[in-house]
Amino acid sequence: MHRDRVSRAPFGELADGRRVELFTLTNAHGIEVRAMTYGAIITSIQTPDRSGKRADIVLGFDSLGGYVAGSPYFGAVVGRYANRIARGQFTLDGATYHLARNNGPNSLHGGERGFDKVVWSGTPFQSDSTAGVTLRYESPDGEEGYPGAVSVQVTYTLTDADDLIIEYEASTTKATPINLSQHTYWNLHGAGDILAHVLTLKASAFTPVDSTLIPTGQVAPVAGTPFDFRTAIAIGARIDAANEQLRFGRGYDHNWVIDQGSRGPGAGALAPAARLEDPLSGRTLDISTTEPGVQFYSGNFLDGTLRGKGGRTYAHRAGLCLETQHFPDSPNHANFPSTILRPGQRYHSRTVIAFRVTGS
Repeated sequence: MHRDRVSRAPFGELADGRRVELFTLTNAHGIEVRAMTYGAIITSIQTPDRSGKRADIVLGFDSLGGYVAGSPYFGAVVGRYANRIARGQFTLDGATYHLARNNGPNSLHGGERGFDKVVWSGTPFQSDSTAGVTLRYESPDGEEGYPGAVSVQVTYTLTDADDLIIEYEASTTKATPINLSQHTYWNLHGAGDILAHVLTLKASAFTPVDSTLIPTGQVAPVAGTPFDFRTAIAIGARIDAANEQLRFGRGYDHNWVIDQGSRGPGAGALAPAARLEDPLSGRTLDISTTEPGVQFYSGNFLDGTLRGKGGRTYAHRAGLCLETQHFPDSPNHANFPSTILRPGQRYHSRTVIAFRVTGS
């Protein structure tokens, strides 16, 4: 090993005295990823543009206090169940479980104190071509209303191929729903809004929602709608179209069903899910995943009240999320892929984010 690719440093303390650590991962091409033990949050990703100038391409705060005071899940691992569960309840094996209703009538991202608001333990690692950190959390039986004690592990690996690999693993003592995702807000330009970003989604269908953003259970084709991103198009091109689904979400805040045709043989194979490009900087993201869905959220609820890194105000649509996931509210929809993990089974999910640059 020629140099240290991983460093660790203190990143503040919580009110109860628990200390939070920050891990910095670097690769051979000047890409840097920072992640902390609070919420397994990715706080910063620095990548070069087509001229080699680096910028931070994710939203967040300069200090721990910003995240604790009230973050809209900037950079966090969300769980035990990412996205929404209708009316904060589900029935499993004949028993009904009640969750916090922290998003209107529904439960969102694990409840009042989901995985984004707990302290994980961190273990760094590196090789000649990778830098990484493994974060672990023990979720007790009954936490936020969910059954079973769940052992969770999330690993971030930055490679010299300019890929960020995110791997999730979990086991449980009782049957429980589990759906983990990464909630980074991207802005590949590093400033301004994301309406000129060009997006491709490898999805021929999406799951329409009701007015509270809960799936109706339908799996609908995207053809002929503003939800058709099978061909690359600017995010702002149709975001204000007269469409009931866009009105419900105040823009895009929906789950797309990733096409399975491009998935390789065998369980757990990666499939292309999304490509994001900023024409101004040339930065691109290519996202592949083992998950069946991806939630595209266009930053509709950002309103300029949050002051982030360097005092920057995060205005409307200052960032976007591409959350690889199982479908929202799956425990209440038998026709959706199951999210139930049982004792003796191992939850495993993998998402790869490739950082690239297009020519001038």
